[in-house]
Amino acid sequence: MIIIAGYTRTDADKRDDAVKAFSAMVERARAYDGCLDFSISADAVDPERVNLFECWRDQTTLNAWRKVAKGGPRRKPKEVAVSLYRTDKAEKPF
Repeated sequence: MIIIAGYTRTDADKRDDAVKAFSAMVERARAYDGCLDFSISADAVDPERVNLFECWRDQTTLNAWRKVAKGGPRRKPKEVAVSLYRTDKAEKPF
């Protein structure tokens, strides 16, 4: 399993438009075979922060998705703090 998680920062007055620009991509990703979860969302307390979370079945699926992803407009964020994690197991937390 592949997890991509973290955040980016953008100007507060542009954040909501940046999140909205990716809504079609989020819908396509969630419908894509091998996507377990996908989210690009505004942070609840930081007006500059955009949270990113992706969960993929495996690297092959992620590679295939990246070839067709076609995200939103390419604006350079002020900061990027995103990492890719690999795991062979998932458990229920509760």
